[in-house]
Amino acid sequence: MFPANVYIERRRRLRNELRTGVLLFLGNEESPMNYPDNAYPFRQDSSFLYFFGLDSPGLSAVIDIDENKEAVFGTDVTVDDVVWTGPQPSLRERCEEVAIHETGSPDAAEAELREALQQGRQVHFLPPYRAEHVLRLRQLLGIDAAEVKEHASVPLIKAVVAQRSGKSPEEIEQIEAALAIAYEMQTLAMRMAKPGMVEREVAGAMEGIALSRGVRLAFPTIFSIHGETLHNHFHGNVMKDSGLAVNDSGVESPLHYASDITRTIPVGGKFTSKQKDIYSIVLDAQERAIEAIRPGMEFRNVHRLAARTLLSGLKDLGLTKGNVDEAVEAGAHTLLFPCGVGHMMGLDVHDMEGLGEEYVGYTETIRRNPAFGWKWLRLAKAVEPGFVVTVEPGVYFIPELIDRWKAERKCAEFIHYNMVEKYRTFGGVRIEDDVLVTENGQRVLGRRIPKTVEEIEEVSSQG
Repeated sequence: MFPANVYIERRRRLRNELRTGVLLFLGNEESPMNYPDNAYPFRQDSSFLYFFGLDSPGLSAVIDIDENKEAVFGTDVTVDDVVWTGPQPSLRERCEEVAIHETGSPDAAEAELREALQQGRQVHFLPPYRAEHVLRLRQLLGIDAAEVKEHASVPLIKAVVAQRSGKSPEEIEQIEAALAIAYEMQTLAMRMAKPGMVEREVAGAMEGIALSRGVRLAFPTIFSIHGETLHNHFHGNVMKDSGLAVNDSGVESPLHYASDITRTIPVGGKFTSKQKDIYSIVLDAQERAIEAIRPGMEFRNVHRLAARTLLSGLKDLGLTKGNVDEAVEAGAHTLLFPCGVGHMMGLDVHDMEGLGEEYVGYTETIRRNPAFGWKWLRLAKAVEPGFVVTVEPGVYFIPELIDRWKAERKCAEFIHYNMVEKYRTFGGVRIEDDVLVTENGQRVLGRRIPKTVEEIEEVSSQG
């Protein structure tokens, strides 16, 4: 965990923002795979980690602003537990490390919250994303389970989003620690991806690197020769010569900060001429989008720039036509780029998505565009110094989408469907880096991971 003063300051800022009321934070529980003693790897709730730093199950915490009181509730291990887990520090000892001096049992938490409610005081909590949290909130606060999410505190959500959005130097250090492992994973995949191998051999080897470094994946690895499927978690395809494999993967740092990197790899080590053309267009769009990032820049305009650059390059190849600006406004780019150009990143790989993208990526005046493609843009508002964002444009030839648009003659004034058909089995290309917004511009985080055609081919030839 970070030094205690980091958590002290985070909680102080939160109290100052909310000013009154009781703030309730629920840590995560163990999640059984098939019976209670066989659990999935534990992952603590990110906001609980952010404010309290305690990375173990079965905890909850309260910040009582009016009473100037902070407490963590849980249970200590028993002698029976020690037989299986070995000796563990007490709850009080762990809490002292993050400057929490009051502890209690889960029953004590329930009694304290019941008293606050009886006094007519407001209890703030964040939206639950686990069923056990819904049930626990029902128990603690007497809210019907079906209505729990509706009672989540908007002021608390906004305060947490505002605070977690800007990353401190120690947080950036953690993200770059995760990126150092991502470098190893990505370059290993480049060297391994050979004709005749099954995708899972590469995906498994990458996860092995993460585990051997004492960390876990930040999200299920996307390693697929069917890169046209944006989140393809199937790893059973056999790689073929002259094919492409999209590798979208990342790990968490020891303190659970994420990395999220995508590279597109030529199976066998060399891009074909056709692949090189599309890859170069995507790389140009990514580099232009990164260069455009600066404080005050609305991220939806970064997305629009990427879309314009992609369409301009595709027009040069004869796949699209007409005025590029008009084509983007008509949504023609969404046939081949049907997703957003990036998202916030931090303790969550889609940072704070569980709190609601309308609070994380949008504002009262910058609203989500409901149009196809645009509606999947996770971040649209202006970026600020300390934000960490991904920049990940792509070109995806999705046969089913091509068929539908072609049948409807959608955007026919901007799309050469006969040319697009020649790329029907091409797959997809995505390139992604993690970018810090600085006071004057931006910085790509981590060690440079091979990205140009020449760099990737050089590493791939070392297999």
